[in-house]
Amino acid sequence: MIAVLQRVSEASVAISGKIKGEIKAGLLILLGIEDADGEDDIQWISRKIVQMRLFPDAAGVMNRSILEAGGDLLLISQFTLHASTKKGNRPSYIKAAKPEVAIPCYEKTIATLTAEMGKPIQTGEFGANMQVALVNDGPVTIIIDSKNKV
Repeated sequence: MIAVLQRVSEASVAISGKIKGEIKAGLLILLGIEDADGEDDIQWISRKIVQMRLFPDAAGVMNRSILEAGGDLLLISQFTLHASTKKGNRPSYIKAAKPEVAIPCYEKTIATLTAEMGKPIQTGEFGANMQVALVNDGPVTIIIDSKNKV
């Protein structure tokens, strides 16, 4: 499972011109799921997201988590994070999970992050053509891969 975290001052996702989810200050998370991902990956990456110290403290040092900063989360599924570009010029998405595996993982990640945050999170729609808008604050962008836990 790969998550790209972007600290934002605002972010939104629209489908067919209609806003599906939006946040003010917080994290926009792009989530890529592969066939090998399971419950351990979901738990690990969710915990990592809410505990990652990406928000400034009183001294301006990135020393506070999303929980401590009181921010919000916007989670967007993005299978292209698992693109392989080793051969040719057309990316291969063979590592990306098929919908029958990815949808339950995505939904479980939403539930886990909601529980970790203690409040609902905003989301896109799995498999939809989405338009994502954001104002990256910093900019701060972090990539987390659950296969690199050790």
